[in-house]
Amino acid sequence: MSDAMIELRGLRKVCPDGHVALRGLSLRIDAATTVALLGPSGSGKTTTLKLINRLITPTAGTVLVRGEDTSSVDVIQLRRGMGYVVQEAGLFPHLTALENADVIPRLLGWPAAQRRRRAEELFALVGLDLAVHGPRYPAELSGGECQRVGFARALAADPAIVLMDEPFGALDPLTRRRLQQEFLSLKARLHKTVVLVTHDVEEAFLLADRIAVLSEGELVQCGTPGEIHAAPASEFVKSFFGLMP
Repeated sequence: MSDAMIELRGLRKVCPDGHVALRGLSLRIDAATTVALLGPSGSGKTTTLKLINRLITPTAGTVLVRGEDTSSVDVIQLRRGMGYVVQEAGLFPHLTALENADVIPRLLGWPAAQRRRRAEELFALVGLDLAVHGPRYPAELSGGECQRVGFARALAADPAIVLMDEPFGALDPLTRRRLQQEFLSLKARLHKTVVLVTHDVEEAFLLADRIAVLSEGELVQCGTPGEIHAAPASEFVKSFFGLMP
């Protein structure tokens, strides 16, 4: 078994309005695996993702990355070690595609020549032409092109961990499927630890090595797609996956 990259221990999150978003969630995420957080709206998926990179803090419980409690780590350093891909890419509209992809290397103080080499690698990696797409602003790109730039930005500093929050959710079905296949190709080549939030069962089965099924802030089952398909742990899981007797 590979070493754990991320461990969530007894995570509880109570929102300011009193809503309990997570109820003691514990989950191990091994290095170089893709884990999908799957469940209906309000099940705690995005809350879990935000807790991993300290966009929010837990009411109780611990997040460990490489065995280190993230509450004791400088938050900027923590986030720079994680790529983050969101729905509709979340690009800065006033920056070109190249400038968006260059944000983290520039913050890290990489020399211009190194940043240019990395940009060339990244755009080739995500299937874009740097000369053509690099100078364009997000409004001048298609949804699929923006999402590719979002991937490039997330991978710019070569982070070990990539967090993805419904990255394909806003795309048309054809573009969505194409980018899912691109993701599978990148996954095979880059060996990143990926945490993917989705409510799409088919997407989870296609992209993930393991699936963590959440319901009302609790982990109800975690396993490979094959394990969950063969032995759903509850009627909720069975109905959510459409796995009828």
